[in-house]
Amino acid sequence: MKKYLGYFFAGTAVYFGFAGLGYAETTVSAETQYIFNTLLFLMSGFLVMWMAAGFTMLESGLVTSKSVSAICAKNIGLYSIAGLMFWLVGYNLAYGIPEGGYIGTFTPWSDGSAVDTGYSDGSDWFFQMVFCATTMSIVSGTLAERIKIWPFFLFAAILTGIIYPIEMGWQWGGGWLSAAGFSDFAGSTLVHAAGGAAALAGAIVLGARTGRFGSGGVKSMTPFAASSIPLATLGVFILWLGWFGFNGGSQLAAGTFDDVTSVATIYINTNLAAGGGVMTAAVISRLLGGKTDVVMMLNGAIAGLVAITAEPLTPSPLAAIFIGAIGGLVMYFSTKLLFKLKIDDVVGAIPAHLVAGVWGTLAVPLTNGDVSFGAQFLGTISIVVFVFVVSLIVFQIMKATIGLRISKEAERLGTDKAEVGVVAYGIRD
Repeated sequence: MKKYLGYFFAGTAVYFGFAGLGYAETTVSAETQYIFNTLLFLMSGFLVMWMAAGFTMLESGLVTSKSVSAICAKNIGLYSIAGLMFWLVGYNLAYGIPEGGYIGTFTPWSDGSAVDTGYSDGSDWFFQMVFCATTMSIVSGTLAERIKIWPFFLFAAILTGIIYPIEMGWQWGGGWLSAAGFSDFAGSTLVHAAGGAAALAGAIVLGARTGRFGSGGVKSMTPFAASSIPLATLGVFILWLGWFGFNGGSQLAAGTFDDVTSVATIYINTNLAAGGGVMTAAVISRLLGGKTDVVMMLNGAIAGLVAITAEPLTPSPLAAIFIGAIGGLVMYFSTKLLFKLKIDDVVGAIPAHLVAGVWGTLAVPLTNGDVSFGAQFLGTISIVVFVFVVSLIVFQIMKATIGLRISKEAERLGTDKAEVGVVAYGIRD
């Protein structure tokens, strides 16, 4: 009997011990929050880093087969340059900015991690650095097949070390746009429209690929055919995957119930917006062009993702689909506009990133009542004009000094042979 009574009292003690947990303090310690927040930064950061592979595959698939090795060289180069420059000066140009100010300091990053900051300084540096690299990746595809590699690398150093950090600091560093009430959750304008603006400046200065446009507009794609649609599709899927880190990680915290629930909501809205962009591009290309254009569908996914990036938390699922769908729509028509203007964007980055990014940023007040249209317009126009004008000046200076464009003979041979010396595909049609 004593034996059974012992079992009974032991079981009762265990039961009430576990039951008591329901009444215990549910907030985890500051150190535990620090750990979870740091993990969110690091895990989201390596997802965003993987977007570098996505851009490489997308661009490699959409350029001609004689320029694939050059695309690979440019993308691994720009990612490396972004890391070096963001450590050297970029981070403190953005985060060393006075409250409500315009520019930080030209000093290297240093680690001052402490529990009360909520996350490791190193994890924050890494997370912000991969955003910086993403901005430059947008430029790469637009200028493909006619820009020299080393001037491209020089521009990458200027954009990632100076131009991007300054404008991102205006908002995320607590600068003047933050004080003005501008809101850009994960960078529809700060990253994507900025990258698109730099790409537009470069495309204008460089000019179109030889023979790309005739008197009647864009010529047949036959001489400019994409090297591999499967490779481009793989690139978009990699980008789509990376975007969960891009948007989800921008919650910047995972130590509470509300934070992790918000991350899950962001994932859902990000996915739905991409789907809305894809299907809108599929429908509109079928209705207006007579064919279901797979390249438009791929850029529709990117446009939907870019559009939702400015505010992926507050929209309802239906609103997220709408925002992504309009992103796909403006991408389609702005692509056609670039053709009419004879601006050669090899991969369609300007419509998918600049135009869809502007739309997404201006759409934030539709679902977030704390944000005004005036503040959104001010922030969007300020960043786009700043990046475009400075990039235009830099490209013009490089064109007049070191040269920017490869020769016509090099263009005929292809940048793989002319610039890299490594042919991507040994057998061509």
